[in-house]
Amino acid sequence: MRNRKEAKKRAEALVEQMTIAEMIGQLRFDAPAIDRLGIPAYNWWNEGVHGVARAGTATVFPQAIGMAAAWDVEMMKEIGDVIAEEARAKYNASIRQEDRDIYKGLTLWAPNVNIFRDPRWGRGQETYGEDPVLTATLAVSFIKGLQGDGEYLKTAACAKHFAAHSGPESLRHFFDAKVSKKDLYETYLPAFEACVKDGDVEAVMGAYNRMNGEPCCASHELINKILRGEWKFQGHYVSDCWAIRDFHDHHHVTKNGVESSALALNMGCDLNCGCTYLCLKEALKKGLIQAATLKKSVVRLFTTRFLLGMFDETEYDQISYTQVETKEHLELSERAAREGVVLLKNNGVLPINKDEIKVIGVIGPNANSRSALEGNYHGVASRYVTALEGIQDYVEDDVRVMYSKGSNLFKENEESLAQNEDRISEALAVTECSDIVVLCIGLDESLEGEEGDTGNAYASGDKINLSFPKGQQKLLETVLNTDKPVIVCNFSGSAMDLSFAEEQASAILQVWYPGALGGRALAKLLFGDVSPSGKLPVTFYRSLEGLPEFEDYSMEGRTYRYMKEEPLYPFGYGLTYGKIQVEWARFENKPSRKENLKMQVYLKNYGENEVQDVLQAYIRNESRHAPRNPVLCGFLRVSLKAGEEGKVSLVIPKTAFYVINDEGEKIFDAVTSTIYVGTCAPDSRSITLTGQKPYELKIEW
Repeated sequence: MRNRKEAKKRAEALVEQMTIAEMIGQLRFDAPAIDRLGIPAYNWWNEGVHGVARAGTATVFPQAIGMAAAWDVEMMKEIGDVIAEEARAKYNASIRQEDRDIYKGLTLWAPNVNIFRDPRWGRGQETYGEDPVLTATLAVSFIKGLQGDGEYLKTAACAKHFAAHSGPESLRHFFDAKVSKKDLYETYLPAFEACVKDGDVEAVMGAYNRMNGEPCCASHELINKILRGEWKFQGHYVSDCWAIRDFHDHHHVTKNGVESSALALNMGCDLNCGCTYLCLKEALKKGLIQAATLKKSVVRLFTTRFLLGMFDETEYDQISYTQVETKEHLELSERAAREGVVLLKNNGVLPINKDEIKVIGVIGPNANSRSALEGNYHGVASRYVTALEGIQDYVEDDVRVMYSKGSNLFKENEESLAQNEDRISEALAVTECSDIVVLCIGLDESLEGEEGDTGNAYASGDKINLSFPKGQQKLLETVLNTDKPVIVCNFSGSAMDLSFAEEQASAILQVWYPGALGGRALAKLLFGDVSPSGKLPVTFYRSLEGLPEFEDYSMEGRTYRYMKEEPLYPFGYGLTYGKIQVEWARFENKPSRKENLKMQVYLKNYGENEVQDVLQAYIRNESRHAPRNPVLCGFLRVSLKAGEEGKVSLVIPKTAFYVINDEGEKIFDAVTSTIYVGTCAPDSRSITLTGQKPYELKIEW
């Protein structure tokens, strides 16, 4: 039934038997049963950005930004498959008990492929970072895992939020993102295009905001011209939740729900997450929509349901609930956490030799926090391992572990009747008693996330700036101003100001929100069982100075591709316990704009440890239309033992040689192209931090 033509034919035959009222009901996210046609109720709303979410127990993987930091294409597909497996297991168990509630279906509203263009955006944690190539590559692999390669779709993936949607959260319901043709086709659309063309994604979700005047859930340019026209998308389009109500309540492009529902349906929005489509009956009566338009959307939705095998016996029907949170799934979650942690600084203190220490201090509000493991849109694990617990489990009785929370996550005191900074003295006492300190600071979903989603402390879900909350900043400065070696572990879904830690700390690890077993993974990295191998999928800025206003959707000055200032930590940066270096690289075929370029790259590990690393290729096209800086065009995870050397193959897609002009057209006009291959980007800050300069190959066209 992966045959869309056959599924559509069956959908048309079924929909033909429905009344108008029944068809309108099926365009709701909480579609009711039609008993006379043997159609059970179905709730389309389910989440799976890093594990099946909001439906009880499930394997909780690292938040999406942490998975992206692994730069591991194959692992993304494995994770997608596990999420689909658990979604099927939960679905099978639920429908046996006639439980067809929200968050229990097979349509997973993931991945989020919006570009993380501004570090203040709270939902950036759900994305794969700031680069279109990295985002597209990881998203396609994840989608293939979610949807499977069986006779039926294992689950239906949904690329969201289409398009030009990345904050501010507080403005999203009435905001109009002004986007140039160049930025649209160069930055905001490529990942969505890859999801459709390469990932065959089954659904696309529209954004809350307008783009260039049109609501994204009723945009002729986005839905009809680009998505269904240029890209030939065949799946269904779903609104973000209650976004269609925003048409009249906030965007004021319509007067009421009748007009809003008609506008959305006529523009091709098939499924309403919300209740505005209840007005479609009146819209039809007033002649604002046609019955044929209504029927077309219902057919698209039932085509998806047939592709999922909801009316057949499928190869997935016997997936047992015992497949939820299996040993293998938990091991994959831990592996993802290990691969995604990024080592930002190391003066030699890492890895820790536990035979050389007697006491380790573990300090900070995120040291023993389950929330710091989860990120937003998460499921519930049957067991969590925090940073403190991971270290305690690892050293057992061989090393004394002392703990202090040190500060509240965001309030200035821990106890309401106490003075401000009431845990600082305890943190100092632990520091004085310790041979080495692991300081766990950062955020959680209560400080960054979706607007109003979990009662974020700052209401909108976005960050005000890149600074740590005042109490944590005081804790950081106090502990780092001692003479003890301090390893700073930052738990956050976005870039933070780590400049003081860069100056004073012995080591810094960006841990993200590492999933339920993140503490176990972190301990293995700290003590050297494995080497850190993550790379930043976003730029860590020194400050917000130089960045455009949050509301400005121009890419000028944004992300590593267009920034002018030197970052604190660049995109693509991350250290290991080894030293893999590119010795040489060469082309296997003649460079051409008509075929992919195959490269051979010779690597050697000059370090004393077996490590994994990420080989990265960047390109600078000498064209006035090219981005300001070299841009990512390929990557590959590699593994080498101490002293080992060897060749790997890397493919540069032919599209890398094209640029986007001011009209949004993909053109080839470069005089020369330079490809840089290494374990970091070719910017000066990366070279300074790593001590390595990428290998260069120049192409004369």
